[in-house]
Order: sequence, then structure tokens, then C-alpha cells
Amino acid sequence: QVQLVESGGGLVQAGGSLRLSCAASGRTISMYAMGWFRQAPGKERDLVAAIARNSGGTYYPDAVKGRFTISRDNVKNMVYLQMNSLKPEDTAVYYCAADSQPNLSLHRWMYDYWGQGTQVTVSS
Repeated sequence: QVQLVESGGGLVQAGGSLRLSCAASGRTISMYAMGWFRQAPGKERDLVAAIARNSGGTYYPDAVKGRFTISRDNVKNMVYLQMNSLKPEDTAVYYCAADSQPNLSLHRWMYDYWGQGTQVTVSS
């Protein structure tokens, strides 16, 4: 079992930046592919970034490509999401997730463990 706790959310103006952190406990995340998702009110929970177990690959959907960067520190058991040039449409609850297989995981159903989420609000 892996427990995930997100932090770093908050209120930011459009064009600003935030760095989300995901602290893992219970097991080392070095065995897991990791991802960040977001869910706005009334919408589906969508993938915004994914990283393979060995950091050998990352994935971003077009909506955030060039603005968001996912990274991981397997020694510290942490995953990060650097978000730049934020837009009001980035407003959502952001979730960290872990998948027990090593490759990039692009679908919500592939992830086994989830955090509770952290709110990100971008004002215009």
C-alpha cells in the first residue's frame, strides 16, 4: 500500500506559477509510475502529467504541454508538478496517483493509489 498526500495548492493570478508536491509513504515510489490528475466541478478527472518509474519518460496532454512539468525524487519519495503560465481553466482539484506497473500510465483506471487532492484556483 502507498499513501499519497498532496500539498502546494492555493490561489494564484493568471500567468503565475505553483509547485505541487506529493509525499508518498508506506512503500517506495521507485516501484511505481506516477501521475497528476485534475478535476474541475462537474467534469471528469483528467490526466495532466505522467512519469515512468525510472523517469525515462513523461507525458503531457496538449492543454498543459509546455507549461507543466512533472518530476520525481525516488530517494525522498516525492513527486512534483511545476505549473507555469497558469490560466483560469487550470482551476481544479489536483490529485497525485501511483500505478504499480513501471511504464507511463495514461488512463485513470490504470492507477492503484490516489491522494486526497489539493485545490488550485487561478483568478483572471
